[in-house]
Amino acid sequence: MRRWWALGAVTLGTTMTYLDNNIQNTALPTIQRELGLTISGLEWITTAYILVFAGLMLVGGRLADLFGARRIFLAGLSLFTLSSLAAGLSESGGTLIAARAAQGVGAALLTPTSLALLSQIFRDPAERGRAVGIWSSAGALSMALGPVTGGFISEYLHWGWIYLINVPLGVATFWLAWWAVRPAFQPVRHSLDLPGLAGSTIALFALTFALIEGSSAGWTSPLILAAFAVALAGAVFFVLVESRSAEPVIDVSLFRDRVFSGGILSMGVWSFGVFGIYFFSALWLQNVLGFSPTEAGAAFVPMALVMAVVALLSQRLARLIGIGPTVALGLVLMAAAIFMLSGVGADGRYLDVLPWFLVYGIGGGMLVPLTTAVLDALPEGRSGVASGVLNVSREVFGLLGITVLGAILTSRQSGSGLAPLPAFLDAYQFTLVIAAVIVLVGVPVSLSAMRRRPRTPDHAAAEMAGSAN
Repeated sequence: MRRWWALGAVTLGTTMTYLDNNIQNTALPTIQRELGLTISGLEWITTAYILVFAGLMLVGGRLADLFGARRIFLAGLSLFTLSSLAAGLSESGGTLIAARAAQGVGAALLTPTSLALLSQIFRDPAERGRAVGIWSSAGALSMALGPVTGGFISEYLHWGWIYLINVPLGVATFWLAWWAVRPAFQPVRHSLDLPGLAGSTIALFALTFALIEGSSAGWTSPLILAAFAVALAGAVFFVLVESRSAEPVIDVSLFRDRVFSGGILSMGVWSFGVFGIYFFSALWLQNVLGFSPTEAGAAFVPMALVMAVVALLSQRLARLIGIGPTVALGLVLMAAAIFMLSGVGADGRYLDVLPWFLVYGIGGGMLVPLTTAVLDALPEGRSGVASGVLNVSREVFGLLGITVLGAILTSRQSGSGLAPLPAFLDAYQFTLVIAAVIVLVGVPVSLSAMRRRPRTPDHAAAEMAGSAN
């Protein structure tokens, strides 16, 4: 029974970090006005968090494998809670940006250890699948509840409460985790592999920076080209170091495993679609259909609720038809919903949008078995690194979704020759079609990666011997 309370603590901790990714968006105009920030300063409130979060997630996963997921989870939760308090009480832009960066460090420790803890606490595959489904459902809900909560706080309370809300949640989660989270742990690492961590961190920092700043600085500007070059150099250095390390952060040979590499790529395609559609559809609902920020945030709630429910049921479906077909069907539904949304015009109403939001939610929820498959593909004791890789791919591909689709939208809009509103609608509809095609790329990838492994006589004998014991 205690392990289900542990699931509650792990889920609450992860939800806090996901919620913090989007709760502040609707409050940014208020923050800018009250702190007297420039547009650049306002952007760095978001950038500081995402940059540090994405850059340090592999570090968090490695620390979990070295010192124990429970210990790193509690450390990350403590740092995230304290930095949330500092952010909520900030009286200047510099203090707020620094607090947001500290939140990113806490989240980088907290998020990858969450999945690692689920792997260690729930040893039975069926139970672990249900636990991952619940964990994923909470993440889906946070993506929708964030804008609604942020809009309500910015309209009726002081903007600082978008961060201060984490303080009571963090204290309660810490107490629950301290009592309930008791996984068996034996260190599987004896060193941090500092060169490998340095290479991965530099590469992720530089890549994330380039993706965030590319649209404003210009994709061919010296700064952005230099950032991409540093990211490439860091990645090459990382691969070279890991191929020679006795205890690598990531054994690069794991990427030859079709389940691991295909699962990571399929999850990346999912993130590309989810992040991009959430971001640009929120603009579309407000700029074209005339929704207020709070109404636009609330419009996503039914989608998130459906996604959360399907996430709980998706493991059962995967057992019936297989993980590959389940994930592929989910991606097909997502692509179909994105394509159908492109047909909603300027005179559309929410009831014209809602059915396709719901279809999108169904498809998104069906990708949960993918997480379990990737975790199970790694050897025992590598759950921290697996969680880090999963979350890195989710953040980086999500940023790609926003930046790539944003570049397509901006280019189409500026070259249309139409008035601003029709030009945005035309560009948005065109971008959705491109996004649908990209999401469909994940279908053959998931079917190939998740196909059942052939059972060899030796494997069957090993299974019979294990069941006899």
